[in-house]
Formats: sequence, structure tokens, C-alpha cells
Amino acid sequence: MPGTLDSLNVGLPEPIGEHRGRPVFSGFRKSPVAGRLATAGDNLRGDDQADRSVHGGPEKAIYAYAAEDLAWWSAGFRRPMEPGRAFGENLTTSGVDCSGAVIGERWRVGSALLEVCQPRLPCFKLGLVHDDPRMLRHFAGASRPGAYLRILEHGEVGAGDAIEVHDRPDHGVTIALVADALLLDRSLLPRVLEAPQLAGTLRAQLTGG
Repeated sequence: MPGTLDSLNVGLPEPIGEHRGRPVFSGFRKSPVAGRLATAGDNLRGDDQADRSVHGGPEKAIYAYAAEDLAWWSAGFRRPMEPGRAFGENLTTSGVDCSGAVIGERWRVGSALLEVCQPRLPCFKLGLVHDDPRMLRHFAGASRPGAYLRILEHGEVGAGDAIEVHDRPDHGVTIALVADALLLDRSLLPRVLEAPQLAGTLRAQLTGG
């Protein structure tokens, strides 16, 4: 059964706090959009990143996070984790296991075709947004990183669209496994490299190439 795009979220860089005495800008906090948006370049229209050296680009074009995982965090922290605000996702999904997605599987959302390529790894900005530096450790330990997607075919997407998963590779390397290998258990790294569709920048980082 297809999943559903519950909320489509975009945001532009804004101040989110200070780090070492300097203001920090980020497009992390996103707001739901009514209607439909087109993909453009390596983004959705109306979305942008403050530091393109580590965020955005073709292999971090669109970020998806599951509503079921937001509910898990909300229950654990006893406060609402709002779509696009708590973890900065563009696509808040239901019925799709974003962290259990296989590297290289393809999603048809609206008229766009997207490909799963790597997990989100936490940085200090997550701690700033939640006003809690321990959030980085919580996020790593939860094994619920959500999925970054490449744009294979540009198109338009909107809340309520079906999410159809196609062409799931049989190597079985999931988003959660990649995140765990990088953050929790380095012995899993050889297994991660079995996924040919893994983001090229991440593969180069792991292999030294």
C-alpha cells in the first residue's frame, strides 16, 4: 500500500541561536505549505540552506521524516514534535518507514521521482533548535534518522499525495543501518558499502577516495 505525504514543509535560513558567541543561521525550521510546490535545482521551491558546504546539494536535496517517528518522540519527550519544526524535514510521511527505507529505493511523490541515498546525521544545530545539546546523543541513539533523497525527475508535490515505493534494491542496506554504522557501531561499515546507490560523498568519506 502506498504511504501518504502528510505535510510539505519548506523554510529559508534564519537565526536559530548562538554558537561560540556567534549567531547561527539555518533553514532547519520549516513551515507547512498549502497547495503544491515544484522541485527546482536541488531543492523544493521556497526551501534553502544556510551552509551549502554541509547541507543541501544533489544528495541531500529533500529530507523525509515519518509522522510515526514524530509521534514516538512526542511521547518520549512529552511535548509536541511538529512537522518540519522538530527535525527540519521537507516531507512528513505516514505509512512509509523512512529510517527503514533501503538505500536506492525510489519514491514517486506527486509527479516527482526521488531516490533514497543517505540518512541525516545530527549536528550542533539540532541541539540549538531544541535548546538541549543532549539532543544529538538522543537522536543518534534512537536509530530514527529519516532519509535524504535525490531528485531523479523534477515535478510537483503537495500534502495528500500518495508515496509509492518502487525499485527497492535487494542489498538490504537501510537508512537506519547506515546511521548506526556511522554513529554507533563502526563494525557495520563494510555492510554499508554494499549499497552501490549510497551517496557518493559519503562513500568517498568512508573509503578515503
